[in-house]
Amino acid sequence: MVCIACLLPLFLVPIVNLLPLLFDIIMGRVYRLLGWDYRKPERTPAACPYKPAAANKTNANVAGEHNAIDSDLTNKALPVDDAKLD
Repeated sequence: MVCIACLLPLFLVPIVNLLPLLFDIIMGRVYRLLGWDYRKPERTPAACPYKPAAANKTNANVAGEHNAIDSDLTNKALPVDDAKLD
């Protein structure tokens, strides 16, 4: 057995999705009775609520990726200037 309150959302979702369409039909008839022209407003299409992660645009190494320039610079020793040591 399932309670009626648990089944209520199953019937409400299609009705809520039809509300904009029903509103346009009713307003079109009301405007027609008054002799006016009813134009449906432009509605934005449905969009996914989950945004993709922003792309990382730095030069840092990503796990599993080898950056040859950084490894070459860290492994090379700089020459020592003997003139500054005196």
